[in-house]
Amino acid sequence: MTETSLSAELAHEQQTVADFYERLDELRAQVAAALVSARTSTTTRTPAAITERDAFIALHSERVQRLNAVEDRLCFGRLDMADASRRYVGRVGLADDTGARLLLDWRAPAAQAFYRATTADPHEAISRRHLITSGRRVTDLHDEILDLDAFAASGLNATTIDGDGALMLAMNTSRTGRMADIVATIQAEQDRIIRAPMPGVLVVQGGPGTGKTAVALHRLAYLLYEHRERIASSGVLLVGPNHRFLKYIEQVLPSLGETGVLMSTTGQLYPGVDATAEEAPDVSVTKGHPDMVKVLGRAVSQRQRVPESPRELNIDGTRISLTPDDVTAARYRARGSRKPHNLARVVFVKAILETLARRLAEAIGTELATENRDEFLNALRDSSAVRREVNLCWMPLTAEGVLRDLYADPARLDAAAPQLPSSERRRLRRDRDAPWSPEDVALLDELAELLGEDEEPAQLAAARAAVERGYEVEYAGRVLDLAGELTGESEAVTTADALAERYLGGSGRRRSIADRAWEERAWVYAHIVVDEAQELSAMQWRMLMRRCPSRSMTVVGDTAQTGSPAGARSWGQMLEPYVGNRWRTEELSVNYRTPGRVMKMADRLLERAGVQFSPAESARAGDFEPLLKRIGRRDLAAVRATVQAEFDRMSAGRIAVVAPHTWQDGLDAELTGFARSDDFLDPAATATVGLSVLTARESKGLEFDVVIVVEPAEIVGESSQGINDLYVAVTRPTQRLIVLSNSTLPAGMTGTSS
Repeated sequence: MTETSLSAELAHEQQTVADFYERLDELRAQVAAALVSARTSTTTRTPAAITERDAFIALHSERVQRLNAVEDRLCFGRLDMADASRRYVGRVGLADDTGARLLLDWRAPAAQAFYRATTADPHEAISRRHLITSGRRVTDLHDEILDLDAFAASGLNATTIDGDGALMLAMNTSRTGRMADIVATIQAEQDRIIRAPMPGVLVVQGGPGTGKTAVALHRLAYLLYEHRERIASSGVLLVGPNHRFLKYIEQVLPSLGETGVLMSTTGQLYPGVDATAEEAPDVSVTKGHPDMVKVLGRAVSQRQRVPESPRELNIDGTRISLTPDDVTAARYRARGSRKPHNLARVVFVKAILETLARRLAEAIGTELATENRDEFLNALRDSSAVRREVNLCWMPLTAEGVLRDLYADPARLDAAAPQLPSSERRRLRRDRDAPWSPEDVALLDELAELLGEDEEPAQLAAARAAVERGYEVEYAGRVLDLAGELTGESEAVTTADALAERYLGGSGRRRSIADRAWEERAWVYAHIVVDEAQELSAMQWRMLMRRCPSRSMTVVGDTAQTGSPAGARSWGQMLEPYVGNRWRTEELSVNYRTPGRVMKMADRLLERAGVQFSPAESARAGDFEPLLKRIGRRDLAAVRATVQAEFDRMSAGRIAVVAPHTWQDGLDAELTGFARSDDFLDPAATATVGLSVLTARESKGLEFDVVIVVEPAEIVGESSQGINDLYVAVTRPTQRLIVLSNSTLPAGMTGTSS
């Protein structure tokens, strides 16, 4: 194509894209006007009208967020079809006022050919065009001819015939510290997984850089598009390995038009807790083992105590006794209800009060009858002595309290965990005020199941139904009062203000599904995505399965990168206890991140260590062999000099220093003065090159232009899964790997020495 015809094609596409943006602006203006009208409406505020208005506002507020989020690269592709039609593909679907389709949503069936068409199977397309844009401006075009004869007969013009141009541009672009979507460059292998059916557990297995996370995020956006009616009311949950990772990926789903997904670490899945403390490897194994279910069950049942001797009670001057047999009988009835501890406590208390009421009537010289029953029961409820003895026998418990007591009291731990070796029990010991770890959160969640909610289910259901139907909260409060009768000791939500705060929030409007799910431990999701899933223990899987009874999940990971000793050695080992054979695996085979020169060395590390894995083929060889540099022992200055050289060489991008735990504090002090990648989250940041200092585990799921690995032998020696951790570290770079070491390098680590 001549320069003149290329300019003409660019001008044509520029006008087309400008028309799309004009339509986007019109839609935003229409929705914004509708929102202003709804919020200022003076329509009679009947319950039904309030509900309708709030639903309208919620729906259109979400739509505004979606329309705003797709501003960048709104349109990125074009298909020219054999029937002479033309399909433009973008982040959202756009239509004109008559309903005629202007822009196809990338998730629509008609857009599938943009990702799957090949010369062998063109899907009725004759050519595919990638539009490269900056802001609202078209800057370049890349064409790919799919049917040469049909293209020649069509009279179409082609620019650079380079089907991989857009993909190579994306792979070689400097990293920004935030993950970018791949919606314009999804490959056929990835598209097939993204559009896979929703039911069951889909495991996306793939080596480093194969796009597992990107595929999972785009699959989530696709499922929300394809099954919105089915899953919108329950919501979807995305679980990532740590806060840094969630920050790294947080822009992807909004850029795809989805803003209502709840993102969480495993350490945040228990409301009110954000657990980040790190456990020793052997403690992780113990806490993650399924045996902890029995340990926690015993810890709860041991709090349901029987006194060794009768307890004397003074009820308004009348003395009666509570005997061990009374408590044993009440406990038998409560446990026979098969309810969780706090709910079974209601059965226990009622049984105790009935027994004491009869005994009190006998002591006074009368019989317990319908006409005097309430009088006797009220006298017992008002007695501090009765409340004290009942609580000593069957105390209302919280998960946090039980677990802290278990860790802090050796006697409790010995009684609850007789099957654990004494050395393991000692390792579980900790102070009551010690911070929680993600491993603890799975145990808290298990305890919450054993203990039950503080409210009776009928109370909560009645309150929710009243508010959802738009009734005033005072009415919902009265529903609570009528629904619950917990012997005067309920800790349920019983006030209108508390109910309004819980379900409507401080704004006075109904909160989003994600907001409500965040606060309700027992929330059930329609679909869950788990990234770096190979790191989860059996107890953490148990916690996640509880949140998705339908077992509809997308599980993303690589068992060759398992760093946690409590993590997965195989997917079947972890999943089959929960889903049987209702899981399937899709494997990604192409590495789009790590250059082939680096991956050859990384694969040798696993081969020499005897780790089973499926190597992925790198999409490009890269320009640099791994660079191995000898440094002095604990030579922080050498690390700084290496970082400085890379800052001087680079005009943009991200550098990571990945080092053993014991180096972290020293490196943080030594590397002051360099712009940190986290600083780029500040809109006022002006630097173009950023630095991150991480452990190998912290680097999981991330990518950088340059990675500097410090003392790889020490990384390997830090845990039983150390070789997997090192494999993760050396596969993070998109361009260049530098290894600094004073110790002997692990077997298989070779490159250019300096």
